[in-house]
Amino acid sequence: MQSTMSNLEEHPSERECQSTVSPLPELLEPRDVPLGGPRAMTVRRTLPHKRIRTVGAWCFVDHYGPERTRMTVPPHPHIGLQTVSWLLSGEVEHRDSLGSLQRVRPGELNLMTAGHGIAHSEYSVDDGPLHGVQLWVALPDADRDAPPAFGHHADLPATEGVRVIVGELAGMRSPAQVFSPLVGAQTSADVALPLELDFEYAVLALDGPVDVNGYPVPHGGLQYLGWGIPEVRITGGRALLLGGEPMREHLLMWWNFVGRTHDEIVQAREQWQAGDARFPEVPDDPNPRLPAPPMPGVALKPRPSR
Repeated sequence: MQSTMSNLEEHPSERECQSTVSPLPELLEPRDVPLGGPRAMTVRRTLPHKRIRTVGAWCFVDHYGPERTRMTVPPHPHIGLQTVSWLLSGEVEHRDSLGSLQRVRPGELNLMTAGHGIAHSEYSVDDGPLHGVQLWVALPDADRDAPPAFGHHADLPATEGVRVIVGELAGMRSPAQVFSPLVGAQTSADVALPLELDFEYAVLALDGPVDVNGYPVPHGGLQYLGWGIPEVRITGGRALLLGGEPMREHLLMWWNFVGRTHDEIVQAREQWQAGDARFPEVPDDPNPRLPAPPMPGVALKPRPSR
């Protein structure tokens, strides 16, 4: 699904990441966030969290379902990030301002690189059970203004109990293009996996409670592990492993934008509102574009990552 659904929190705030000493393992409990109006689809959001805002370059984690609901996210903009869509059940159709039209199904990956700027929309195809995750990856400074791009990957490397979505794990490498050292993988059986010592990691419980290196993780919880860990053991059900080198750049995250300064966020918002060529129309999507929320009354500033 392409996914990233739009960040529609009423009071979005800026985010920053800078990593020094590894924090202790910590369970990040999700908060419910409605996406849209009174009939909004509700997601469980674990990143950004008030104490742990990023895991490597992963800066946004929404988990939804399983439930009979409809995803309806009209055209909206992004800058400075990649969106990663992953389904466990259901089917979602992605459109974007590049002209991409792609359905995503369980076990497939839609990866959209916003770069300098892109607009996209996503809608579930039917009323069947929908279950999946929507994630963002912050682009490093050298690549965050690159031209936008879209990729779909239906044949991802897998072995018994593990499918690699992006990056490399246990000798398997995803064909998806990413711009910083990171990994994302789904586990579907009890596994013990080798880890990179200079990566930080977290594990999301997808179906129900799981055990992660001896830590009990409830359904929808994200167990942050820190870095310097040689192995992860996951038992009890399906889970999502996220990891990467801690970002040392200052990130500023507001609405659907990942930037570095208040002024560039203001500029992107004004360009979206004005229909600027930076964010072209999404072809063949008849729905009105999502308006950006008002800017706060104070300047946005990066915050400590932890």
